[in-house]
Amino acid sequence: MRSTPAPDDLNRPEHPGPLEDTRVESFTRVVTPAQLHAEIPAGASAHATVAQSRAALRAILHGADGRRFVVVGPCSVHDPDAALEYADRLRALAAEVGDTLVLVMRVYFEKPRTTVGWKGLVNDPGLDGSFDVERGLRLARSLLAQINAMGVPAGTEALDPVIPQYFSDLVSWYAIGARTTESQTHREMASGLSAPVGFKNGTDGGLDVAVNAWLAALGPHAFLGIDADGEVSVVRTRGNPDGHVILRGGRQANYDAGSLAAAARSLGSAGLPVRLVVDCSHGNSGKDPARQPEVLAAIVPFMRAAPPDLATGAAAARPQVQGAMLESNLLPGAQKLVPGVRPQRGVSVTDACIGWPETHASILRMADVLRADAQRAARG
Repeated sequence: MRSTPAPDDLNRPEHPGPLEDTRVESFTRVVTPAQLHAEIPAGASAHATVAQSRAALRAILHGADGRRFVVVGPCSVHDPDAALEYADRLRALAAEVGDTLVLVMRVYFEKPRTTVGWKGLVNDPGLDGSFDVERGLRLARSLLAQINAMGVPAGTEALDPVIPQYFSDLVSWYAIGARTTESQTHREMASGLSAPVGFKNGTDGGLDVAVNAWLAALGPHAFLGIDADGEVSVVRTRGNPDGHVILRGGRQANYDAGSLAAAARSLGSAGLPVRLVVDCSHGNSGKDPARQPEVLAAIVPFMRAAPPDLATGAAAARPQVQGAMLESNLLPGAQKLVPGVRPQRGVSVTDACIGWPETHASILRMADVLRADAQRAARG
């Protein structure tokens, strides 16, 4: 007579299957960073743009350059041709305001999602769920090479820790987003990036995660990554001295005088210099892109070089803002991706943006105020 199996026997298959990658459909090898660099090299003009703009941004952050910087451009890049047109317009504007401002084009190829959605040009360049990542890498590097060759520096979000190997030589400024600032992986990655890095406050508005991320990225780290040949390697970093905090709001805006002063106190308590960049979008605009110029105008007074106290000669305690961020495109607003329908040119497919006329006017006004302030200071 056959006995009833014990409960443990029911969970013990006679022929166990694989125990790894049981939910992975496939692996597809892609071009290595070294191969892509050789295929799409950074030309001499692009190299010069990156070197000069990184030096300028570092000088601004360390107080050696009295100018300020603005990271401005599309929420995300989905149309390389439209991005090149935007870069051409930004190049002309940069020439007009170069005495007071360094303009960095926002060239975002990776988009973190709260749940699901289009994750950026690298992940899905066809915008159709085909996920041709190798094509996305080629498009991204090619676009960065062209933008820098025009003399326009590029800034982007560092999201996937493998991606910087593919085009970090063409990036002048990085952001670590609100969703990833608390991640150890991203703090370690930031410690090895070759450009200045801004850490955003948390989605709830809390500043501690950004301060801690900056402190972590200051030091050396060792972690697993890939080298230029795509081989898994232990990456050892020296630490990044060009960190700063990005105030992007949260449940409430945090670009007002009180919030700036509180941020300055938090940085001072942590032994960090006051280096603040205000993101005029997201929580600071109440997710209303049309309010971005209003936010920008409000922070310009805090970008001025604060005069000393006339009675004591001591430096003023006013917190300083070194930079700003704007989400801007050729045309205002946003559009949803619809299968089989080509997106409208120059309109964001992620967060809504302001259009070029508003962008142009806002930055010119900003430059005029800073220029007048500098002229008054020069006259004594």
